[in-house]
Amino acid sequence: MSKIVLHGRRVAGGTAEGEALVSKQAISWCGGVDPMTGTVSERGHELVGQNIKGKVLVFPTGKGSSAFSHSAHVTRVSGSAPAAIIVREINPQTALGTVVMHIPAVADLDEDPTEVIASGDWVKVDGDKGIVEVTKSH
Repeated sequence: MSKIVLHGRRVAGGTAEGEALVSKQAISWCGGVDPMTGTVSERGHELVGQNIKGKVLVFPTGKGSSAFSHSAHVTRVSGSAPAAIIVREINPQTALGTVVMHIPAVADLDEDPTEVIASGDWVKVDGDKGIVEVTKSH
Protein backbone atom coordinates (compact mmCIF):
# COMPACT_ATOMS: atom_id res chain seq x y z
CA MET A 1 0.00 0.00 0.00
CA SER A 2 1.32 3.41 -0.91
CA LYS A 3 1.52 6.38 1.45
CA ILE A 4 1.04 10.05 0.60
CA VAL A 5 1.88 12.96 2.91
CA LEU A 6 0.08 16.28 2.46
CA HIS A 7 0.89 19.55 4.19
CA GLY A 8 -1.66 22.21 4.95
CA ARG A 9 -2.77 24.82 7.39
CA ARG A 10 -3.83 24.00 10.92
CA VAL A 11 -7.48 24.79 11.58
CA ALA A 12 -8.10 22.87 14.81
CA GLY A 13 -5.47 20.99 16.81
CA GLY A 14 -5.26 17.39 17.85
CA THR A 15 -4.65 14.11 16.09
CA ALA A 16 -7.01 11.45 14.80
CA GLU A 17 -7.14 8.72 12.22
CA GLY A 18 -9.76 6.72 10.44
CA GLU A 19 -11.32 5.70 7.18
CA ALA A 20 -11.84 8.55 4.73
CA LEU A 21 -15.25 9.59 3.47
CA VAL A 22 -14.76 11.95 0.53
CA SER A 23 -17.19 14.33 -1.13
CA LYS A 24 -16.63 16.55 -4.14
CA GLN A 25 -19.60 18.65 -2.95
CA ALA A 26 -19.73 21.25 -0.18
CA ILE A 27 -21.28 20.09 3.08
CA SER A 28 -23.72 21.88 5.37
CA TRP A 29 -24.11 20.76 8.96
CA CYS A 30 -27.31 22.74 9.33
CA GLY A 31 -29.84 20.66 7.43
CA GLY A 32 -27.26 18.63 5.52
CA VAL A 33 -26.24 16.20 8.27
CA ASP A 34 -28.53 14.68 10.89
CA PRO A 35 -26.70 15.74 14.07
CA MET A 36 -28.20 12.91 16.14
CA THR A 37 -27.03 10.10 13.84
CA GLY A 38 -24.26 11.60 11.67
CA THR A 39 -26.08 10.57 8.51
CA VAL A 40 -25.85 12.91 5.51
CA SER A 41 -29.44 13.95 4.86
CA GLU A 42 -29.20 16.70 2.23
CA ARG A 43 -31.30 15.80 -0.81
CA GLY A 44 -29.22 15.44 -3.94
CA HIS A 45 -25.91 15.31 -2.08
CA GLU A 46 -23.55 12.60 -3.30
CA LEU A 47 -23.12 11.29 0.27
CA VAL A 48 -26.83 11.21 1.15
CA GLY A 49 -27.52 8.20 3.38
CA GLN A 50 -23.86 7.73 4.34
CA ASN A 51 -22.65 8.21 7.89
CA ILE A 52 -19.80 10.52 8.96
CA LYS A 53 -19.44 9.16 12.50
CA GLY A 54 -15.81 8.29 13.23
CA LYS A 55 -14.73 8.95 9.64
CA VAL A 56 -12.15 11.41 8.38
CA LEU A 57 -14.44 13.65 6.37
CA VAL A 58 -12.86 15.20 3.27
CA PHE A 59 -14.71 17.86 1.29
CA PRO A 60 -14.07 21.04 -0.72
CA THR A 61 -15.70 23.57 1.63
CA GLY A 62 -18.59 24.05 4.01
CA LYS A 63 -21.79 25.88 3.34
CA GLY A 64 -24.54 27.32 5.44
CA SER A 65 -25.04 29.87 8.14
CA SER A 66 -23.89 30.43 11.69
CA ALA A 67 -26.32 27.70 12.78
CA PHE A 68 -23.59 25.32 11.53
CA SER A 69 -21.89 25.55 14.94
CA HIS A 70 -25.08 24.63 16.84
CA SER A 71 -25.57 21.55 14.67
CA ALA A 72 -21.88 20.69 15.08
CA HIS A 73 -22.30 20.86 18.86
CA VAL A 74 -25.27 18.49 18.77
CA THR A 75 -23.25 16.15 16.54
CA ARG A 76 -20.44 16.06 19.12
CA VAL A 77 -22.73 15.62 22.13
CA SER A 78 -24.66 12.81 20.42
CA GLY A 79 -21.41 10.97 19.60
CA SER A 80 -21.97 11.24 15.84
CA ALA A 81 -19.05 13.52 14.92
CA PRO A 82 -16.38 12.61 12.41
CA ALA A 83 -12.90 11.76 13.74
CA ALA A 84 -11.37 14.66 11.80
CA ILE A 85 -12.03 17.01 8.92
CA ILE A 86 -9.89 17.79 5.89
CA VAL A 87 -11.20 20.64 3.80
CA ARG A 88 -9.80 22.10 0.61
CA GLU A 89 -10.93 25.65 1.38
CA ILE A 90 -11.83 26.67 4.93
CA ASN A 91 -14.66 29.06 5.73
CA PRO A 92 -15.68 30.51 9.12
CA GLN A 93 -18.59 28.10 9.61
CA THR A 94 -16.44 25.02 9.08
CA ALA A 95 -13.58 26.34 11.21
CA LEU A 96 -15.93 27.08 14.11
CA GLY A 97 -17.69 23.73 13.64
CA THR A 98 -14.43 21.79 14.01
CA VAL A 99 -13.55 23.68 17.19
CA VAL A 100 -17.04 23.06 18.61
CA MET A 101 -16.81 19.33 17.77
CA HIS A 102 -13.32 19.10 19.37
CA ILE A 103 -11.86 17.40 16.31
CA PRO A 104 -8.65 18.06 14.38
CA ALA A 105 -8.93 19.83 11.06
CA VAL A 106 -6.50 20.74 8.28
CA ALA A 107 -7.18 22.96 5.26
CA ASP A 108 -5.45 24.59 2.31
CA LEU A 109 -3.27 21.55 1.56
CA ASP A 110 -0.50 21.49 -1.02
CA GLU A 111 -2.71 19.25 -3.17
CA ASP A 112 -6.49 19.05 -3.55
CA PRO A 113 -7.50 16.49 -0.89
CA THR A 114 -10.70 15.60 -2.76
CA GLU A 115 -8.52 14.45 -5.69
CA VAL A 116 -5.74 12.73 -3.71
CA ILE A 117 -7.82 10.99 -1.03
CA ALA A 118 -10.52 8.43 -1.88
CA SER A 119 -13.29 7.07 0.31
CA GLY A 120 -11.92 3.99 2.05
CA ASP A 121 -8.33 5.25 2.31
CA TRP A 122 -6.87 5.26 5.85
CA VAL A 123 -6.01 8.80 6.91
CA LYS A 124 -4.05 10.22 9.85
CA VAL A 125 -4.65 13.89 10.60
CA ASP A 126 -2.26 15.95 12.71
CA GLY A 127 -4.11 19.19 13.27
CA ASP A 128 -1.26 20.57 15.37
CA LYS A 129 1.27 20.35 12.54
CA GLY A 130 -1.09 20.59 9.55
CA ILE A 131 0.00 17.18 8.24
CA VAL A 132 -2.18 14.53 6.62
CA GLU A 133 -0.88 10.99 5.98
CA VAL A 134 -2.87 8.89 3.53
CA THR A 135 -2.54 5.14 3.12
CA LYS A 136 -4.24 4.25 -0.15
CA SER A 137 -6.75 1.40 0.04
CA HIS A 138 -6.16 0.33 -3.57
